[in-house]
Amino acid sequence: MKVHFIAIGGAAMHNLALALHLKGFEVSGSDDAIFDPSKSRLKSRGLLPETFGWFPEKITLDLDAIILGMHARIDNPELVRAQELGLKIYSYPEFIYEQSKDKTRIVIAGSHGKTTITAMILHVLDYHGRTCDYMVGAQLEGFDVMVQLSDNNDFIVLEGDEYLSSPLDLRPKFHHYKPNIALVSGIAWDHINVFPTFENYKAQFSIFVDSIVNGGSVSYNEEDAEVRQIVEYSENPIRKFPYKTPKHNIEAGVTYLESDEGPIPLEVFGAHNLNNLAGAKWICQHMGIDEADFHEAIGSFSGASKRLEKIVSYKSTDIYKDFAHAPSKVTATTIAVKSQYPNRHLIACLELHTFSSLNESFLNQYRKSLSKADEAIIFYSSKNLKIKNMKAIDPEHIQNAFNHQNLKVFNNIINFQNFLMTRNYSNTIILLMSSGDFGGFDLESLKNYL
Repeated sequence: MKVHFIAIGGAAMHNLALALHLKGFEVSGSDDAIFDPSKSRLKSRGLLPETFGWFPEKITLDLDAIILGMHARIDNPELVRAQELGLKIYSYPEFIYEQSKDKTRIVIAGSHGKTTITAMILHVLDYHGRTCDYMVGAQLEGFDVMVQLSDNNDFIVLEGDEYLSSPLDLRPKFHHYKPNIALVSGIAWDHINVFPTFENYKAQFSIFVDSIVNGGSVSYNEEDAEVRQIVEYSENPIRKFPYKTPKHNIEAGVTYLESDEGPIPLEVFGAHNLNNLAGAKWICQHMGIDEADFHEAIGSFSGASKRLEKIVSYKSTDIYKDFAHAPSKVTATTIAVKSQYPNRHLIACLELHTFSSLNESFLNQYRKSLSKADEAIIFYSSKNLKIKNMKAIDPEHIQNAFNHQNLKVFNNIINFQNFLMTRNYSNTIILLMSSGDFGGFDLESLKNYL
């Protein structure tokens, strides 16, 4: 099969391109800019475009399929040419479904936790030598490519993203997958540039639950009121399995999961991660992994990349980096770190980077989200606002929205970096939360400063 990717450089798109290449497909692609790690990973397989940009001459009648990324515009020259030739154009999730429609599809959905839960499932399966197909949105240790589409595996585990599918398909990605087995971890308003009201956002999860095939199942976090309402009110004839945060305790900076086999030391921590673990256990049981085998494997799970990842440990100072950016994620991550290190001084740094977080009308959703931090630092890039064509934010509005008595706001990378580089970090935890890169902040310089 010969396929061409329009916007091949995206995190999900380049992984699918690599997976199809490894499966024997003839793969080509274009993009106007590609950054690492996508760039080096595509180059290693000979899939990196020789020149960045859009080239309609690449679109020819011998192509079996076009896979269109969300990054592309509706007037993209290659897309226009594909439409003129009448070629089959798939969004990313449409193509994934076509490749997996004869498999048992397991879809992990939720505003938060879905990457970690998917990673936990894959870790447990890998630990016990079980194989399955998969698609996950973050790089996992021990996995070369984060998409696998085989001809012989019965199961496929999919991270179910609620963001839009493509410029031609404005449905959320997870509406395409039609799961046999599903999980919903939590619902907290996000992507306000696409879903302008919370009710509109919640409705996407109702559609998802109703898309589960007849006789299928959904595991759901019963501690989340929105999830519980949507699942329990659904009239879809499916089985429903609630889960909640399991009993655990913290001793000397280590979290122990209570189980019938005794306390199990974990490498991850935080109530939200324990809740994710409970959901992952249900899914693994549906896949034939019993509880004892799950517990044996989960103790060695160290987390998904950029999900509460310890990047520095020096004397009495530790630095964690987390992908948290939505209010519910920021709250859960901050609580988790303070609970794990109650006697350490916690400095929580949050970058406002997404459309939602940079929208003044949304900022009040962050109220009290950093309340467990001893110090709170908010950074946002004025340059990023211009790139996104968004209006300037009044720093005082940020102060009022977060309602933290010891909060500082920076919108200049030099001032932000100078502030961090003039501190005494003895007996301190630094928590860096962002879906971006803090304006290009040189993290190595902070490591060296310690």
